[in-house]
Amino acid sequence: MDEVEARAWLVATFDVSRETSRRLDRFVELLRRENELQNLVSRSSLDQVWARHIADSAQLLLHAPASAERWLDLGSGAGFPGLIVALLRGGETILVEERRKRAEFLSRAAVELGIAARAHILGRRAETIDIPPADVISARAFAPLNRLLGLGERFATPQTRWVLPKGRNAKSELDAVLSSWQGHFRLEPSLTDADASIIVAEGVRRRAKGKRKT
Repeated sequence: MDEVEARAWLVATFDVSRETSRRLDRFVELLRRENELQNLVSRSSLDQVWARHIADSAQLLLHAPASAERWLDLGSGAGFPGLIVALLRGGETILVEERRKRAEFLSRAAVELGIAARAHILGRRAETIDIPPADVISARAFAPLNRLLGLGERFATPQTRWVLPKGRNAKSELDAVLSSWQGHFRLEPSLTDADASIIVAEGVRRRAKGKRKT
């Protein structure tokens, strides 16, 4: 998927309005400017920002329930997928980013993009936040799967949908945690990287000690 294809896919898939399109363009401008001040994303990936970051984030919405009201994004970094999710859907999106400068950038971007009322930035470690359960939990390039599940479990109910892009090692990461965690897990192909997958799960919970997947 190249840049032209990524933008066309985004508009067609999510029926992007002119206003939202302008906001996405504005976010790209903000990202490029801020990237000169702090290393948000690799410079080389900015040449493919629509495919590598925006469409890559937006595709997670395809695996989330349309009725989801509260979306929790752990380790939001430069705003992927959290800010893109907030731009493309209604409902509340909570972005957790412990690095101060990145959290400040996310807060400024949310205000400039006009989505601060529904995109809430928490500049703290995930272990320290106290929020109601989320309908969807996402995280992109944040932590190994076992640690990620451990961090997110207190924000989840049996109905919470986990949507976790995990790149080329998705299957091996998933296989490695199945002795410790149970639930309904599946792998979905990434639309932006033919070699990558997205872990989608529900009913995630720790296994009782001594009980292993056979």
